[in-house]
Amino acid sequence: MDELADVIRAWRGRVQPEDVGLPAGQNRHTPGLRREELALLAGMSVDYLVRLEQGRASNPSPQLLLSLVRALRLSDEERRHLFEAAGVALPPAGHVPRHVTPTSQRMVDRLRDAPVAIAVHTAALEVVLWNPLWAALFGDPSSQTIDQRNIAWRYFTETAHPITHTPEDEETYARDLVSRLRSATARFPDDSSLHNLIKRLTHASEDFARRWTAGEMGELRSSRKTIHTQLAGDIEVDCDTLTGGAAGQTLVIMTAPPGSEDEQKLELLRVIGLQKMDLTSP
Repeated sequence: MDELADVIRAWRGRVQPEDVGLPAGQNRHTPGLRREELALLAGMSVDYLVRLEQGRASNPSPQLLLSLVRALRLSDEERRHLFEAAGVALPPAGHVPRHVTPTSQRMVDRLRDAPVAIAVHTAALEVVLWNPLWAALFGDPSSQTIDQRNIAWRYFTETAHPITHTPEDEETYARDLVSRLRSATARFPDDSSLHNLIKRLTHASEDFARRWTAGEMGELRSSRKTIHTQLAGDIEVDCDTLTGGAAGQTLVIMTAPPGSEDEQKLELLRVIGLQKMDLTSP
């Protein structure tokens, strides 16, 4: 595991805090990210990262390695080398990709300091990358289960959903979620976790089961939503979904009109989220 330790240390040293939307801070004695910063970005404990960098950790999971790929902004070639150094097979081509493109990563990073909530979803509707405002609105995905990070699971199974749509958008939104999962199963037929998600959704939600059996299709790329929050109350936002690429991933962007009360609420939650992620101490 020495090669794995070496490359993680080297790649951590080349990533600057401002590259990933973190404050630079003062009295930085080492180049690149601190260990606690990388651990935060990757959603792992600092202790485990220390053991990885010292060659004392074995058998890291594919999910953990993919988190490191995103946090370190690795290229496809570097991602392949990371998996090889860890002795872990890359996810096969027939599975839903969770690797976020550098372009999407840059967009999320650059929107850290704006009252804009943005997240990247896989073709299976799992959130895999987000900015602090998204976490402030919907909970930190790094501390959630895979089901809790899946917008279809939350929509069809949670009774206290944090979002409501206009009446005309509600039906189209439900159809859109089912349609996107149906497209994912056609694109990635060998992904057992995706098929398991469909099976569990069918048993957990009569509404989903009815729509899935009926073969419903739909598309909702722009909509008006109301987000219900504890700290700022109800916030009305415009939501746009950008799709494309072989991976079938989507960028979901939520904004409010400039100068509006809703934008001020988003800014308040953005600041609160940044305070929670303040890692400026030496």
